[in-house]
Amino acid sequence: MGLVRTEIELVRGNDLALVEEGYLKAKKVRSVKVTALVDSGAYMLVINEEIKEQLALKSKRKELAILADGSQVKLEVVGPIEVRFKTRRTTVDALVAPGATEVLLGAIPLEGMDLIIDPAKQELRLPPSRPYIAQTILK
Repeated sequence: MGLVRTEIELVRGNDLALVEEGYLKAKKVRSVKVTALVDSGAYMLVINEEIKEQLALKSKRKELAILADGSQVKLEVVGPIEVRFKTRRTTVDALVAPGATEVLLGAIPLEGMDLIIDPAKQELRLPPSRPYIAQTILK
């Protein structure tokens, strides 16, 4: 099984709220398209410092993160960010990793958009039984 990467769009959530309230024109909303590593072992969305700056995201708090090698690091949490993949979208906070770290699409945004990882085809996709609407389990 190989790594799965996919293109997603990250949109500044506060800009979307300002558009909704009539304080900002839709064409002024800040967004960026990126290739993300799909990582169901990661909990959150992880972005790098450059994306944080491009979207002008504000720091909310710090959280302790455990890295793949078992080491721990305190990382900044920013948001809100709307994550878009094909017809799906969800709003999440993100951890900011130092430097030019690759974007990680973790379990929370994957669940929020009701997406399936297909390891055989090495792709992220919509569930065939519900391609037009996400499903949420409430039990």
